[in-house]
This record gives sequence, structure tokens and C-alpha cells, in this order.
Amino acid sequence: MSLRLVVWDMDGTLVDSRNVIQDAMTRAFEDLGMTPPPYDQTRQIVGLSLDEACRKLVPEGFPPGELGRLVEAYKNAFIFTRTQPDFKEPLYEGAVDLLETLANQNCLLALATGKSHRGIEAVFERHGIGRYFDTIWCADDGPGKPHPFMVLEAMKAVGVEPDQTAMVGDAIFDIQMGNAAGVTTHGVTWGFGARHELEAVGAHHLHTSMDELSLALNEFAKV
Repeated sequence: MSLRLVVWDMDGTLVDSRNVIQDAMTRAFEDLGMTPPPYDQTRQIVGLSLDEACRKLVPEGFPPGELGRLVEAYKNAFIFTRTQPDFKEPLYEGAVDLLETLANQNCLLALATGKSHRGIEAVFERHGIGRYFDTIWCADDGPGKPHPFMVLEAMKAVGVEPDQTAMVGDAIFDIQMGNAAGVTTHGVTWGFGARHELEAVGAHHLHTSMDELSLALNEFAKV
């Protein structure tokens, strides 16, 4: 059996961070005296590096030199949100079971996320899923999505080729990144991206439930 690698996005794919990200972005914009973007606008930048995400959300005419203030405001807002007693950022149901099943089949697992290493560690500490990943790549390490850098580096780190690799993500940037790296892409519809958006950027497979994704990845891991 040849090696198989599944590269995972985090936000919107493994972790339901929809409310957390919108709340933090709302607080960041309000802290700078600006009208916050609606959720439908915010969801379309999730997966990008934070600098690029904020750049896409600010209104026309926003001073470029002020972008750093918004980025810092978002970081502070996210930290504040995470320390509240009612903070919730759950894993999607079935995510741990699928990671466990794939690991037990000796399928290699990677993470490719727009989060920082600090953000990744916070999720790992909360949910205990860090042990499943053989290699981890994020916005701190090089070009962000949709550039193929993270997927290419993940493949290089574990010694696999594109035809041995699958990318799983919920956003168009995940699919574009995977396609640019020449791997099979699996779009999931329970996160930030809409089905028609994932179709439009060329996702090879689309899944509406973790069960559907599990069937597809278990078959992939057996080859």
C-alpha cells in the first residue's frame, strides 16, 4: 500500500469557528470606529492570512497605513472572546472519529490553515487533536492561501506526491490552494463556503456531511 496524505483546513472544516470569527471581527471594526462587515462578507475571507483578510474587508479609501491597527484589534478581540466564560468553538461532530480512523489506517495527516501557530496551539490545547497531525503549516510559515505553498511543503515534509494527496476544506481558498498544488480537492459545505462557490472554483468532490467525507477519505486511504 502506498503512502496517503490528507491535508486539512481547520476553521470551518474541523472546528466550528463561525460565531467566534464574526464576533471578533465585529469587535475589531467597532474598536476602530467603523461599521462591522456582515457575516456574509466575513465568511468569504476566512482562510486568508489575517493581513490579507482585513485588507479585503476594509471600506474603499481606508488608509493602508492603518491596516496594522485593525489586525491588532482583531487579535486582541479574538483573545478577549476566547477568555469569556461562555466561549464556544467546538469541533464538528465526527471530526475526531474521522481523524482517528485515518490515523489507524496509517494515513498521514497534515494541517494547512490561515491561523497562526499560536491559534493552532490554542485549538490543540482545547480539543486534544494535535497528536493526529504529522506536519503542520500555517500563515506564519510562508505564502498564505490560495498559494499552494502549505500543501507543497506538507507533501515534501512527509515524502508524498500530488497523486497521493487529498486536500479537505470548506472555503474557496482551500480548493484553489489544493488545485494549484495538483492534489485531489474535497470541499465540505458545513463551514464558511457555499456549495456553488466550491463548485465554481473546481472542487473535485463535494460533501454535505462528515459521514460522506468519511466514506470518501476511507476509500482514499485504502488505495
